[in-house]
Amino acid sequence: MAIFKGAGVALVTPMNENLEVNYDKLAELLEDQIKNETDSIIITGTTGEASTLTEEEHIEVIRAAVSIVGKRIPVIAGTGSNCTRTAVYLSRQAQQAGADGLLVVTPYYNKATQKGLASHYTEIAQNVDLPIILYNVPGRTGCKIAPETAAELSRNVENIVGMKDAVGDISYTLRLLEQTQGDFDLYSGEDGQVIPLLACGGIGVISVLSNVAPKFTHDMVMNYLNGNQQEALKMQCKALSLVDALFCEVNPIPVKAALNLMGWEVGSLRAPLSDMEPESLEKLRQAMQSFGLIK
Repeated sequence: MAIFKGAGVALVTPMNENLEVNYDKLAELLEDQIKNETDSIIITGTTGEASTLTEEEHIEVIRAAVSIVGKRIPVIAGTGSNCTRTAVYLSRQAQQAGADGLLVVTPYYNKATQKGLASHYTEIAQNVDLPIILYNVPGRTGCKIAPETAAELSRNVENIVGMKDAVGDISYTLRLLEQTQGDFDLYSGEDGQVIPLLACGGIGVISVLSNVAPKFTHDMVMNYLNGNQQEALKMQCKALSLVDALFCEVNPIPVKAALNLMGWEVGSLRAPLSDMEPESLEKLRQAMQSFGLIK
């Protein structure tokens, strides 16, 4: 059974002025997401600036999210690392905190072989009882899970159940589905390609867009899954300019700026990420106005 179907939000981590985690604001964001029918919370992922959180902060943010959400919808914890031992530790801690599943990115920088990737994911999975979604985003990690490797893990490791596909190549997606024979939960990791991936057999999206338009993103996916494909496609097309603006600089720089423009006061970003360039910010502002998020 899938951890969730629909739109899961890859949630930002709000910061105070001193760049410490703002847990009060995190609670506000989580409540708003639930109110707007988001289907799952994905905490401490790329959008959540996990790479600049300490291990202690990483675990505490997961604990806070689990506590605030209170099992109303699934909470999936990002626990990936370029060190297998660290990924195992974070995954165990997430399980102890009460997370419903794990999102585990490929080891970055190391450029592991396919054999190394299989060993990495198998070791993590053997140390927890939670379902695991592989996170394949080679544009950020320099490492790509081959369809054959994903299929091997799916067959041989019971709690590896799916993938967040941020490869951006529909041919890859089709090969993955062929190799896994449809017995694998597939989530779009590209907000501009949600409907194409659903058409290939996906069951949802892990979305940056959902930070600023949670109800819209939920409705778009559910329209498709419930048979209203034309309306879903129309919504996908409507969102494209906004999605482009949300990725005109590296994520999560634009989405944090967007939330601040909406009055959420989620703070700035930890170095080495920096605030948006003025021309990019203006592009984002115009896209948000056209979409109806701000005046």
